[in-house]
Amino acid sequence: MGKICDETYSEFLESIKAAGIEITNELALRERLAETQRWRFAFMTLALHGRPLGISFQERTGERDLDQINGAFARYQFPADSGSLFAARLGAVQ
Repeated sequence: MGKICDETYSEFLESIKAAGIEITNELALRERLAETQRWRFAFMTLALHGRPLGISFQERTGERDLDQINGAFARYQFPADSGSLFAARLGAVQ
């Protein structure tokens, strides 16, 4: 059995914010993540499809740190391509 990451979604959100990401409607995002044990899956779903709920992610101008973003996704044991997918989505959605 693999090692389970005992870090919380709250700590993860703080780490991506420290990497230069702004979260719109963060309270709703936190409420939804608190409702599930599979918060990583829920986060990725909301990162990709949360706009109808008012949940979105933007980079603070000139502050996005891709290495720090990818490091956060790796530290919190997301699937291998999650950080890259998330970062690509930041640039694609206006």
